[in-house]
Amino acid sequence: MDDTISWLRDRPYYEGQIVDQRTVPGRDARTADCEVADRLAGVLEDRGITDLYAHQVDAIEAVRSGDNVVLATETASGKSLAYTVPAFERALDRRATTLYIAPQVALINDQTETLSELAQGLGFASGVSVAQYTGRQSKSEKEAIRERQPTVLLTTPDMLHYGILPHAHRLWDWFFQRLETVVIDEVHGYRGVFGSHVSLVMRRLQRVAERFDAGGSAGSDGGTAGGPEWVCCSATIGNPVEHAAAVTGQPEPSFALVDEDASASGPRHWLLWNPPEYDGDGWGSGRRKSNHVETKQLFVDLVERGLQTVVFAGSRQTAERYASDSADELRSRGEHTLADGVGAYQAALTDDRRRELEQGLQSGDLRGVWSTSALELGVDVGGLDAVLLDGYPGTRMRAFQQAGRAGRGTDPALVALVGGEDQLDQYVLRNPDALFETGAEQAVTNPENEQLLPDHVHTAACENWLSPNDDRHFGETFPDVVSGLESAGKLDRRQTDQGMRWLGNGSPHHEMNLRTVDDGEVKLVAKGDVIAKLSVEDALRDAHPGAIYHHQGRRYEVIDLDLDTGVAELDRTWADYFTRVLHDKTITVEADLAERRLPTREDVPVRFASVTMRKQITGYERRDGSSGEVLGQRSLDLPETTLETKALYHTVPSDLESEIRQGAYGAESAPGSESGSGGGGQPGDTATDGGDTGDFPGAIHAAEHAMISMFPFEYLCDRGDIGGLSTPRHPHTGEPTIFIYDGYPGGIGLTRAGYHDIGPLMDTTLSMLSACDCANGCPACVQSPHCGNANDPLDKHGAIHLLDGLTEQ
Repeated sequence: MDDTISWLRDRPYYEGQIVDQRTVPGRDARTADCEVADRLAGVLEDRGITDLYAHQVDAIEAVRSGDNVVLATETASGKSLAYTVPAFERALDRRATTLYIAPQVALINDQTETLSELAQGLGFASGVSVAQYTGRQSKSEKEAIRERQPTVLLTTPDMLHYGILPHAHRLWDWFFQRLETVVIDEVHGYRGVFGSHVSLVMRRLQRVAERFDAGGSAGSDGGTAGGPEWVCCSATIGNPVEHAAAVTGQPEPSFALVDEDASASGPRHWLLWNPPEYDGDGWGSGRRKSNHVETKQLFVDLVERGLQTVVFAGSRQTAERYASDSADELRSRGEHTLADGVGAYQAALTDDRRRELEQGLQSGDLRGVWSTSALELGVDVGGLDAVLLDGYPGTRMRAFQQAGRAGRGTDPALVALVGGEDQLDQYVLRNPDALFETGAEQAVTNPENEQLLPDHVHTAACENWLSPNDDRHFGETFPDVVSGLESAGKLDRRQTDQGMRWLGNGSPHHEMNLRTVDDGEVKLVAKGDVIAKLSVEDALRDAHPGAIYHHQGRRYEVIDLDLDTGVAELDRTWADYFTRVLHDKTITVEADLAERRLPTREDVPVRFASVTMRKQITGYERRDGSSGEVLGQRSLDLPETTLETKALYHTVPSDLESEIRQGAYGAESAPGSESGSGGGGQPGDTATDGGDTGDFPGAIHAAEHAMISMFPFEYLCDRGDIGGLSTPRHPHTGEPTIFIYDGYPGGIGLTRAGYHDIGPLMDTTLSMLSACDCANGCPACVQSPHCGNANDPLDKHGAIHLLDGLTEQ
């Protein structure tokens, strides 16, 4: 790999772009003794598994002893054996069942194949059998699976919700009567709205399992028995036990943590890569050439050099577009065979196409892939020579999860992070130690989301009657939720010998989508064919009239958006620009839920609140596809959207407001520091009061952008999971106010966590701003590509003065 790195450094078109190089050393495997049932040990030995890693043994022994387990180790560290061994042993001994839950069907397919081979090795008479149960199977296939009564069942949270729990006492009683183990794979991925939904599904699962454990098919004591053991597999995160407990509803002390990876690995050579800045007055400091274009160049060079390479891109549109562009570039170099070996991998592909790509990577026939995070999961694609990160993926956890795809056994591998121009990327490139030496972020989910909780309580009542002590599953607001559902006619109350009970009405399961909170859907239609489907909110942003939309290497212009019929009409286009929406935004505080004082300023209250955010898309910009320069603006007439969510907010004290309005801070810049972060989140906005001039609106707007950008550096979230608003006077406070809100109905726990950590958040934000050497603000510090006000006004130095005044001891 050293030769390849030297070759890259010698390319004149890459001069000066490698800003850091370091090697994460490999390690030898560390094994441990483990007694395994003879029949199972023989099958493992036939597949070349004669020794188990120490972390696998630790997890197996913890499961055997009756503990819940969190196994948090690197990609490809053999986590599956940690639950396979006890699951198969229990099936061999007493035909006990295991439920395996994973977020993606591709991972289900991969695990089904692996586990089925092991079960077949045991022989039919062993009683151990494996089956998957997903929404992509026919009715007859599902009936056959239930009749076969497998001991290991693999499914998604969606199918558990739609197809298993509603029929637990009629079709699945045989399974729940013997259920001893629940495996949740990729538990770190259960965050945001999806994670909040899944955490409530798991509480419903626990509740049903307890009823069977307590007294057969109906239960007899309200569900006081313990239920199954939980095995949670995770990437390295900052709070694995806390997060597993939040997702499963189990007490934190019940979990044994196994997080010391004992598997073998080769050295990974990391290159941190910064695209060159644009020259000329038209750009301003901090504008850089596209990381997508730079990654494409690097990808093509590596593939041509013989390295099997995967690029992780931030969106399906990017993966599709640049896979096509990369193939075209290889053909222009005369590498037609290599060009045919380039593909795009993303979740919207058919199962057959995804499997074809996976097999091509395993066999080596596929030489390069542009992928979304879909390949980040534990799907077996063999070892790769190189992984390219097209932009910082938002969290350190995801960066190392994706990098873990590189490497065959103990062979060396190359990982290159090609940074974008925004805050997070540039912070990491300026401060590599923040990537390699800082602990992993915390995962956050919110099972108490009041927008989601009533629907799940309703579905739970349809699965099995509710009792007052179900508050241990659904939280302290459970009585109020039940009362509201009863008033709405969704629950029937009955007095029984065991006390008060509630039964659900209707069939609420299919009225919920675990992956979203949007009720509507828009079909994107081109020449009569539906090429994609978007939520209404995403359609307003990405499929408004005039929008440029990329799909499967083709570029379309949206001609019409009809929200009444849920259809957007698209035509092919060869336009060389892209589009970005503009909007207005307001926030109303509905209720203050908590208040504390800023640790360094007792006169500054920080509050956590229920809020309503209203957004009106007013138009869009056309921007040059190569440079990003604004080519023009168009107005739009689209409906207003509302979001009831949670937010943290704080006011700005009068002394700092006065100093900034008077320009007392000049163009100061605090001493350079090593902290910071960046990224967009949902659009950050400023609302002016019409009478203010000068720098103050720009200062609070810039501070808001910068604080939003810090969230992904502390918590596992995407940049679109949070948003903000700054205003020189807010009617609720009567003072200048900065809001940061969760971007989903009911909130997903991010701003609740930020409310408690507001001091460190401000400290790190100030350090990031101060470390950026631009003159007046740039994409690496205060500008956001998602800003609904087109980044106007912004005052970087005013933001530095504000945050310095708020954090000074």
